[in-house]
Amino acid sequence: MIHRLIAAGVVVASTLGVLSVNAQTSSSAFNNTLMPQPAHLTVNAGSVPITPQFTAAADKFHDARLDAAISRMLVRLKAQTGVQIATTPASGAATLTITADGPGEAIQGPDENESYSLEVTSSGAHLKAATVVGAIHGLETFLQLVQNDRTTYFLPAVSIDDSPRFRWRGLMIDCSRHFQPIEVIKRTLDGMAAVKMNVFHWHLSDDQGFRMESKVFPKLTGMGSDGLYYTQDQAREIVAYARERGIRVVPEFDIPGHAQSWMVGYPELASGTGPDYGGPYQIERQYGIFDPVMDPTRESTYKFLDRFIGEMAEIFPDTYMHIGGDENNGVQWKANPKIQEFAKKHNLNDTAALQTYFNQQLLPILTKQGKRMIGWDEIFAPGLSKDAVIESWRGFDSLAASAKARYDGILAQPYYLDHMNSAEQHYRADPVPVGTMLTPDEQARILGGEACMWNEHVTPRSIDSRVWPRTAAIAERLWSPQSVNNVDDMYRRLWVESLRLEAVGLTHLSAEDVGLRQLAGTAQIEPLRVLASVLQPVGADQRYEMQHTSQLTPMDHLIDTVRPDPPSRHQLERLVKAYLANHDTEARAELTATFESWIAAGPKAQVLMTSEPLLQDPAPRAQQLADLGTAGLEAILYIEKQQTPPAGWAQGKLAVIDQAAKPVGLVRFTVLEPLRDLVNAAGK
Repeated sequence: MIHRLIAAGVVVASTLGVLSVNAQTSSSAFNNTLMPQPAHLTVNAGSVPITPQFTAAADKFHDARLDAAISRMLVRLKAQTGVQIATTPASGAATLTITADGPGEAIQGPDENESYSLEVTSSGAHLKAATVVGAIHGLETFLQLVQNDRTTYFLPAVSIDDSPRFRWRGLMIDCSRHFQPIEVIKRTLDGMAAVKMNVFHWHLSDDQGFRMESKVFPKLTGMGSDGLYYTQDQAREIVAYARERGIRVVPEFDIPGHAQSWMVGYPELASGTGPDYGGPYQIERQYGIFDPVMDPTRESTYKFLDRFIGEMAEIFPDTYMHIGGDENNGVQWKANPKIQEFAKKHNLNDTAALQTYFNQQLLPILTKQGKRMIGWDEIFAPGLSKDAVIESWRGFDSLAASAKARYDGILAQPYYLDHMNSAEQHYRADPVPVGTMLTPDEQARILGGEACMWNEHVTPRSIDSRVWPRTAAIAERLWSPQSVNNVDDMYRRLWVESLRLEAVGLTHLSAEDVGLRQLAGTAQIEPLRVLASVLQPVGADQRYEMQHTSQLTPMDHLIDTVRPDPPSRHQLERLVKAYLANHDTEARAELTATFESWIAAGPKAQVLMTSEPLLQDPAPRAQQLADLGTAGLEAILYIEKQQTPPAGWAQGKLAVIDQAAKPVGLVRFTVLEPLRDLVNAAGK
């Protein structure tokens, strides 16, 4: 898809900044690393030690889902602390008591009560929630509260009253461009649960592959999937796995455009002319916008979709079904005389009007199955039922326009993960920005947002690093009060949450070393690790333009190994800012050590890279690393000695930085802007 390619209280202080959370007292024993931040938090005196006698039990309502959630929490607590605790729910009095009023909705929806409260005192902990889903969220907060000193693990005494700001906190995974195995989907759901996300948007069809088994229409996967698809039993397993974690599964089947994989086996769905309806059709290997589109004028199209949606409705119980609806260029419609005659007869004057007609016929099919339609911006056109939900990839203005027109909506862009933007950029984006001109009623129509992982350039090994930990920052923006917006403190907590996410099974950290070892052909990768720590991938649009990628492009280069927005970017920015503001000695020491490590690692990394074919394209980055380290170290020396550099020094070093900013090997440096500030300061 071309648009996805181009397109009063507790104060926690640290060197990264200060965050204020709604709380009333503070305790030196409490280190706030909660993510998302709760709506209300009070820290009190006291703590509960984690000992072998620790137990957890539900005291009011419990069912299999709540019991399983308690057991998972206990297993993780045991692993986290190394304390030999029982990993099954207890009966009777317990250290942690969970009081749930009831199970919640039979089919979880956006109006599910997800609130909870958590009280920890010296005598124990009490978690209360109206529903099991709220209790599941509270158990995640409970695990995040665990602290330690040199000898013991403990829970600080706190009072938390928490509920989400937005009802829809989603993550979309595109499994059409590059298929993702079941184990990837499961660990993704575990990560989502850890940060209280509640919608898994499963993009299951596009031009590059149809990934959901249909027994009614077996050629959809038989001919349109390369044999890579989810069976109906696997899909039901994912739906159940997600529900156990308080997450809904919303499937997407993209129609009427981006539907070429449908037409490989069923060309009669297409709008092309001739005996083969413009075919034969093949799985599309390239990326972009393509002509094949379903015929909206034939009754047979809707009979097909009626049977297919009825089949899928039995597998996916969620009230919502995503129809895509984006990027239909109308070429086949305009070239088909019968379709043009139909359009003229029905006063459908353009492609958008004809697509609205298609959606109007589709809506009762969905309604019959108890489904609400969701689609991308393009479905937002005159004549569309107000029951439809608009997911905006075009940004705030488009979302606001749909809300003003009385449509429910979801913000997707600027949460596109494949653009490789920083967690800070995602964190500063809000579905309802400060100062919005929308009325309260219009604001209420904005259900929330979704992080979107389009998979043109993603493999099962690299996907975790593309999604995590940045998605945790998006999760906080969608859960926490709008006033929780301190970027420095977000990053402080994000790096802690990143470790916790890997502990639940994600591989976003470990996969980098795996990839570096494979690229270098050796386990001795420390120089490469130093280099990789200040590199990140170029965005999807730039990669597409530079590499001319397709579905068949190997994803085994340095760009596929390094992580978006690694800690180096914000760390160096923070250190340079602190040093230039007040000549902070700790910042100076850290900067000096960092620059010295770059100077030492550069030549060694270059030796490794020039001897390995897959590392030769980005090999110039190694020498640039050493040059950047030299520029930084010299800048500090001039500042410390209060000496004016020789004539031309600053210009020369800035030229080094400018050269390093140019695209090389599909990776880019994360540290250039703060380094530029340092050189400019020395030059003055």
